[in-house]
Amino acid sequence: MTAVTDHTDHTDRSDRSDRSDHTDRSDRSDHAEGTDRSDRAGQSERAERGAVSGAGDAAPKSGPWDDGLIARRAGDQHGEGARDGAPAAGSGTYDGQLKQRLDALRELVGLSRTRLDGATLAEAGRVLDEASARRRLSARHTVVAIAGATGSGKSTLFNSLAGVPLSETGLRRPTTSAPIACSWTDGAAGLLDRLGIPGRQRRRPLQGQHGDAPLEGLVLVDLPDHDSAAPEHREQVDRVLALVDAVVWVVDPEKYADAMLHERYLRPMAGHAEVMFVVLNQVDRLPGDAAEQVLDDLRRLLDEDGIALGEHGEPGATVLPLSALTGEGVGELREALDQFTAERTAAARRIGADVDAAADRLRPVYAAGRQVGLSEAAREEFADRLADAVGAAAAGQAAERAWSRGANKACGTPWLRLWRWYEAQRALTSPATAPVPPAEEEATARQRVEHAVRAVGEAAATGLPVAWGQAVREAATRGAEGLPEALDALAVNPPQGAGHGGAAQEGTAHGGATRPPRPGWWPVAVLVQASMTILQILGGLWLLAQIIGVVPPNLGVPALMMLAGIVGGPCVEWACRFAAKGPARRYGQDAERRLRDAAAACGRARVLDPVAAELLRYREVREQYVRVAGFSTTGR
Repeated sequence: MTAVTDHTDHTDRSDRSDRSDHTDRSDRSDHAEGTDRSDRAGQSERAERGAVSGAGDAAPKSGPWDDGLIARRAGDQHGEGARDGAPAAGSGTYDGQLKQRLDALRELVGLSRTRLDGATLAEAGRVLDEASARRRLSARHTVVAIAGATGSGKSTLFNSLAGVPLSETGLRRPTTSAPIACSWTDGAAGLLDRLGIPGRQRRRPLQGQHGDAPLEGLVLVDLPDHDSAAPEHREQVDRVLALVDAVVWVVDPEKYADAMLHERYLRPMAGHAEVMFVVLNQVDRLPGDAAEQVLDDLRRLLDEDGIALGEHGEPGATVLPLSALTGEGVGELREALDQFTAERTAAARRIGADVDAAADRLRPVYAAGRQVGLSEAAREEFADRLADAVGAAAAGQAAERAWSRGANKACGTPWLRLWRWYEAQRALTSPATAPVPPAEEEATARQRVEHAVRAVGEAAATGLPVAWGQAVREAATRGAEGLPEALDALAVNPPQGAGHGGAAQEGTAHGGATRPPRPGWWPVAVLVQASMTILQILGGLWLLAQIIGVVPPNLGVPALMMLAGIVGGPCVEWACRFAAKGPARRYGQDAERRLRDAAAACGRARVLDPVAAELLRYREVREQYVRVAGFSTTGR
């Protein structure tokens, strides 16, 4: 045994030395050619993405996770050719779909970094990093790990597939303390370096066995026991399982239903069924039909774990019975592995399954429970609250009253105007203090604005995932800073057409304010009212002239003139007041509408637009998530 091992080690070292020289020369030439290809591919990809990247193309490339724009361009790094001259991992139609999903995941992470914490995006970042690392390595090789519990016979199976005892077997537990790799084809050094397997743990199989499948491109890794008592062994198992392209789970009749195996490994890896083999070893120990019964029970457990079984040509895990000790069923496993490696799609399938798992973990972060967005009713309610806070209705009523007072003043009798002037002069001379708006009204208006902002933030965040809902609320809160002050400025200096009524209400006109518009009948009414006044004056002068004897006595005509003026003046004033109700109401409504629109525009610019921008960002991110998850955007 020692002699065989020494001979094998010596042969392995010499082979590795020869392969290293050959690989180094080929790597240098292939790398130069691959770099040229990657430069051309990168230029083409950047040209296609120019419209998306925009100004972000000028930003320095410090890594694929800086921000959304840089994340869009991070895919250029994956245009590098394979170092060994082979095509990218999983090339073909499936790789085109996989590349689109990886690009979408990269975009998703870049757009979400400012909204989500690093722990939430850590798994997605790991998948992108590992996909990038695997893509740059050989696609001609398929890395398959053999994993199992203590005493399951995985090392014996490893040796049986290699045709020579490469991994130590025995009764001492644990037997395998470090991963051991066996490569059937040259050029797998980069893959083994990625797995962290040192040169002393790398082997070559016995070649040329008659009737055996060639297993060209296979890289087989014997792992330590996943249930080992040594924590470092379990850590190595978990680390390598996250990097290999496929895994062969070896179970025995005693531990095939072990809860640790199913709960810690098989169930979480249910989405990786297409790159998974489950072999029931040591069937030679089972009498009669016991092997079939145990195999059926194993299939039942795998089905409960959610692992699809590749039966009847369907994609899924391959389940086989065998005996590594006697060789029963090992040939079927070799043929399955040979066909599996010949397809050269294991790496792409593994990466695709990793993307599926990352999408499932991110579903609560991006998948909304309902149609999201800010409804028109919520916008109208927000505008109503702001209009109420700025006093648009009161301003409209004040404008209506001011217009009515202007009409009464212009069309009223001069004697009534004289009386009102006298009352105003007497009010000015009386000791009275100017009214001061109470502080309670200002506080109430501010509370109304804050309540309106909270309400619209909650309405916009309804149905969103927690992180994005919080981002929408924060956008509304940030936009509301300074909104009460802006509304106060609108109330003091309303937009054109709304300020005149408010100013007339207090009896003071703002400098430069235009006069309210007057209807066409207004001059006619003023002329008629002036005529009534002239009749009164002429009638009075005529009577006075008769009293002093200037004109002959004739009481009828001057009395009728005075009576017509006295009665006609109030009638004209009443008719004008009645006719002024419609225009005054329209003027007040126009003043209310202008102030309401100004308040709504202020709230839209400060609150609704930032909220809409955050919702648009979420929709963009969710669209990327839909691409990552492989769903159709139709109807979503």
